[in-house]
Amino acid sequence: MDFPTINFEEIYGNNKKILDYQKQRYAALVEEFISGFGKKKLRFFSSPGRIEIGGNHTDHNNGKVIAASINLDTIAAVSPVDEKRITVYSEGYENSFEVDLNNLEKQAEETGTTNALIRGIAFKFNELNYNIGGFEAVIKSDVLPGSGLSSSASVEVLIANILNELFNGGRINGVEIARISQFAENEFFGKPCGLMDQMACALGGIIAIDFENPARPVFEKVNFDFANNGYNVIIVNTGGSHADLTDEYSSIPEEMKAVAKYFGKNVCRELSMELILSGIKRLREKTGDRAVLRAIHFLTENQRVEKELSALKENNLKKFFSLVNSSGNSSFKYLQNVYSNVNINEQPLSLALALTENYLEETGDGACRVHGGGFAGTILVFLPFRKTEEYVKLISEVFGNQNVKILSVRNHGSMIL
Repeated sequence: MDFPTINFEEIYGNNKKILDYQKQRYAALVEEFISGFGKKKLRFFSSPGRIEIGGNHTDHNNGKVIAASINLDTIAAVSPVDEKRITVYSEGYENSFEVDLNNLEKQAEETGTTNALIRGIAFKFNELNYNIGGFEAVIKSDVLPGSGLSSSASVEVLIANILNELFNGGRINGVEIARISQFAENEFFGKPCGLMDQMACALGGIIAIDFENPARPVFEKVNFDFANNGYNVIIVNTGGSHADLTDEYSSIPEEMKAVAKYFGKNVCRELSMELILSGIKRLREKTGDRAVLRAIHFLTENQRVEKELSALKENNLKKFFSLVNSSGNSSFKYLQNVYSNVNINEQPLSLALALTENYLEETGDGACRVHGGGFAGTILVFLPFRKTEEYVKLISEVFGNQNVKILSVRNHGSMIL
């Protein structure tokens, strides 16, 4: 099947095996659209997943992060319709998701569903006086759910960009698309999250983001390529369950903000280590030790992001890897998001980190840390090409080959093809 409007090489590279796979993937997408909606003129969209390179749990307290879009993406075949209705078929779901655009109010029974995301995005578009309209779509995703690669943000940004391109001429910038998507996840889907995931998916490439003013986050593109320097970026999905972890995730920003509130501030970005130490005795009594430790993680992690950014700009990978390892150490000991206190017998992230750190010690090159939200899910690993095959074999014996992904950074964010 020909796709004259799509330059596959632009987003997927020039590896023939990968290109053949993508062409088959899009061909299957078209067939599924025809099966569900009939033959129509189609537009194609792609929205990447993301990795968090630096800044673990800092964005929600107005901190700094480094993130990157990746080569795994969510794609859609789309056709606008005259009716005020959005209908989406998504791979893995038997029934379609449908939202009547004449009723954009939050529906309590939709919490935690794709319907909630679609409705929330359309609601925010309407509230901001952007145009909305109906469309039919079929979606496929390589961004595995529960993998720490922001499958939900990838879908959110995709839906928002469809509305942007079809009904607003593509005039809404990536940062606004990200904010709209975050709103839908927070307010309609019912999951607390910062803005990093959506911005990385929307903007593409490696980006450093400063959320000091969340309404106007400052970002810069980082011109760095791990592959050109001889290193792979690897994600290990440890298979831990994300069920019932919302309270674990939400406790982190809540406890950080409780420390800030003690000092009359709103978020940890407004604090300093000196301020925390000056009132630490009473602070411990008021907020508990874990909250204090998490605030300390925030302050040190924010500084690490600055140093990581400088290291990448200087092409100093030895320094960068040292900082990544320090981030992992702080995440485990102070942030405490590596395993859940609800089920202490289940610690796949801890095990993956132990095995990887032991391998890195023997190798003497590379870095690792917990990736993303934590408690379950993935670790992030940087390894030289020459050591990757051996590591993949080692870690796959524990977590399965299908759960080890060698990634590449994608330079394009969410886009119409």
